[in-house]
Amino acid sequence: MKIYLVGGAVRDKLLNLPIKDKDWVVVGATPEILLKKKYQQVGKSFPVFLHPETSEEYALARVEKKEGLGYSGFSTFFSPNISLKQDLKRRDLTINAIAQDIKGNLIDPFNGIKDLKNRLLKHVSSAFCEDPLRILRVARFAANLAHLGFIVSEDTMKIMSKMVDSKELMYLSSERIWIETKKALKTKNPHVFFEILKKCKALSIIFPEIDKVAKIHYFFSSVLVKNYQFNLLLILAKISKNTKDISIKFSCIFSLLNNIIYSENLFFFQKFDFFSATLTKKMCDRLKIPKYIQDFSVLISGFFGFLRNLNLQKEEKIIYFLNRMDVWRKPIRIKQISFLIKSGFIFFELNNFKSNNYCFFLSKYLYEIFIISSKVSVKSIIEKGITGSDISIELNRLRIAKIKKWKKKNYQKYFF
Repeated sequence: MKIYLVGGAVRDKLLNLPIKDKDWVVVGATPEILLKKKYQQVGKSFPVFLHPETSEEYALARVEKKEGLGYSGFSTFFSPNISLKQDLKRRDLTINAIAQDIKGNLIDPFNGIKDLKNRLLKHVSSAFCEDPLRILRVARFAANLAHLGFIVSEDTMKIMSKMVDSKELMYLSSERIWIETKKALKTKNPHVFFEILKKCKALSIIFPEIDKVAKIHYFFSSVLVKNYQFNLLLILAKISKNTKDISIKFSCIFSLLNNIIYSENLFFFQKFDFFSATLTKKMCDRLKIPKYIQDFSVLISGFFGFLRNLNLQKEEKIIYFLNRMDVWRKPIRIKQISFLIKSGFIFFELNNFKSNNYCFFLSKYLYEIFIISSKVSVKSIIEKGITGSDISIELNRLRIAKIKKWKKKNYQKYFF
């Protein structure tokens, strides 16, 4: 029996990146042998075992055979006779098909070390095309390693394009799509994930809404503005440099999509755009996005036009906005909104429709309003003998009064 460290741990060690998890392959063993050594079996379709001391995963060397459609249409075979090379061959990329023995020696049958040095994401074998999930995985790896200069090889990109043409992407579940998308959004360059999907034609199938805008520089016209260019991926790239918050990144993508393509009142004052919010909700439902991300994205989409004209909004509308965003119970949201405004998110035109200074002051303006209105005490209202629904009415009235008083003294320093 021989044990090898494989996959991401070896790759990240060679790239001098932090090692998150360690996966091991066991060659020349059977389930019975590992069970006798007190390993705990957890796998069903193939034996995976947890080490009795470290709880790290140890899998028996195995091969796979394509028998059905999609990423789950595989039969798995394991045997003491399966070699390390056979196990590594079933992996997606050469940089993930490097092993290390217990003495520290590297086993690299598919030249993954060379591809690491050349900063190349390349498929291991023709078996790559059997699993459509690998398209998303490659795009995600491209995003995760973009800061190190990694690119997808031309041959691998060609295979990915052929896989898209085969229609097997249609069999990917929403859950699997979201898992890979979430991992991509956590990277420093999530826009690369969508760029790779676009390049291999997968974007139109997995994210048709994004593809509609990302295909071209979308031009539109209105009463106030004409022929402003829009590039969704550049905005996402800019925002991702300064935040790791997935809710912010996701809301950036989908609230922009609806408001730019569909909203006719983008440059006018809006209390809440139910049309754009509904479209975002439908997309989130289709992708089965977690509720905490979905709720924030839907609200930002609905208030997109409102935020563009925040400095001109009446106090009553601002309180309505803060109430709908539920910032009193979820103050993290006011920080998220302020970040989006400061980043220029709501002023998406590439020719600097609004300056960075303006976005900074608008962001600060909203945050100050929140702080001022937060100082109104619910307890003091109750002590006056006010009860029931009248409490919220009085609370809103006092908050509005606070904002009006503050604006009289401070408005000019923000916008004049």
